[in-house]
Amino acid sequence: MSVLERLTERLTAVLPPDAVVTDPVRLRTYECDGLTVHRAVPGVVVLPETTEQVAAVVRLCREHGVPFVARGSGTGLSGGALPRTDGVLVVTSRMRRIVEIDVPDRRAVVEPGVTNLAITEAVRDQGYYYAPDPSSQQVCSIGGNVAENSGGAHCLKYGFTVNHVLAAEIVTPDGDVVELSAGDPGYDLLGAFVGSEGTLGIATKITVRLSRAPEAVTTLLAAFTGIEAGGHAVSAIIAAGVVPAAIEMMDALAIEAAEAAVHCGYPAGAGAVLVVELDGPRAEVEHQFAAVERICRDSGAFEIRTAASGEERAAIWKGRKSAFAAVGRISPAYIVQDGVVPRTALPRVLAGIDRLQEEYGIRVANVFHAGDGNLHPLVLFDDAVPGERERAETVSGRILDLCVEHGGSITGEHGVGVDKSRYMPRMFTEDDLGTMQLLRCAFDPEGLANPGKVFPTPRLCGEAPGVRTGVHPLVEAGLAEQF
Repeated sequence: MSVLERLTERLTAVLPPDAVVTDPVRLRTYECDGLTVHRAVPGVVVLPETTEQVAAVVRLCREHGVPFVARGSGTGLSGGALPRTDGVLVVTSRMRRIVEIDVPDRRAVVEPGVTNLAITEAVRDQGYYYAPDPSSQQVCSIGGNVAENSGGAHCLKYGFTVNHVLAAEIVTPDGDVVELSAGDPGYDLLGAFVGSEGTLGIATKITVRLSRAPEAVTTLLAAFTGIEAGGHAVSAIIAAGVVPAAIEMMDALAIEAAEAAVHCGYPAGAGAVLVVELDGPRAEVEHQFAAVERICRDSGAFEIRTAASGEERAAIWKGRKSAFAAVGRISPAYIVQDGVVPRTALPRVLAGIDRLQEEYGIRVANVFHAGDGNLHPLVLFDDAVPGERERAETVSGRILDLCVEHGGSITGEHGVGVDKSRYMPRMFTEDDLGTMQLLRCAFDPEGLANPGKVFPTPRLCGEAPGVRTGVHPLVEAGLAEQF
């Protein structure tokens, strides 16, 4: 009997009867997250319902030396929840209770399987909402948001998940249950945990900040003949001292996909559309709207629409929120990329992406958070065409190179996962990566929590940082790949 089979017997003894999945057909349900180019069928899947059950699973994994990976709704876009064929996939989707809502203190305590939008729906009638809003907010889970430090369209003004998490109950890689709080003295362990992509443990309860709903919200859609004019408008808006809740941009190919998928009705002939949302006190919003409208017209907008109702606001956002999935209407397969550049570098980076399209014969649809320079190029390809996937992957990597070359980052909100781990050395030195690994080893000396993610070459805890000579033991054993 293998180690995994012995572990599965133990897991069956501590979990409900239907909480351990070993059927090969059902296991394939979990072979990838939202980035489907990376796939691996998990050795076994467990669906715990309580913190105690998660802790029991982790302790058994440690006892048997078996790796484990946490998964929420599976909407991640970096392969962060890619399972291990020799490990346990811990799926938190059954942990979906809203444990407590404390409106006077503006906080809520939720389990990791609660969806992002469910928090807002639970407090909307009381005049509050949860600010981070990934495009997948109807289905993505708070546990996954914490793991990836998710953002969303409104992070320009309100920040990322880390800015809205007040505390977290976590199960450490040792199987201990620990409470981390933003108010703890000493090291900011909560800040380190948020965005650690499941490498430091599994969150089982999260305390989030609730925000007061703004007095007024105005949403504007501006259409331009090209993306360069739209980028000029973005720079001018920020230079004018206006900080919108969101500034989003889509190019012609992304608009084409959205029209095919959800019939969003954006202006015909637009080479780019800009979605600008302003919120706050009514007088301030009215003043900012006048400035934004003027700037868009001066920058060459040939049509400007303003939402007059909640329904019209939703209609404007419909195309943008559906953009990632929508490209499936115009391409059999695609890679979602996530890089960041300074706003002033946007025109040069977008021009570089155009050159890559011509050089490799690969189409790229551009969707991005224009206000903070967070790009989401959608690299389109057809697996049925020999060599096209490889060319698409090359284009995807060279887009990240462009971001780094222009003073940016290889990720803004989707995380590193398995997809971008090989690009980490392009942004960080060996000493940088070694220091990061020391933090990971402090939490997980056995290296069992989501191994093979974030870092380009897994390093055994206890090794001195430095350039490795020879073959790494994990590579030699076939458990890791060295780039």
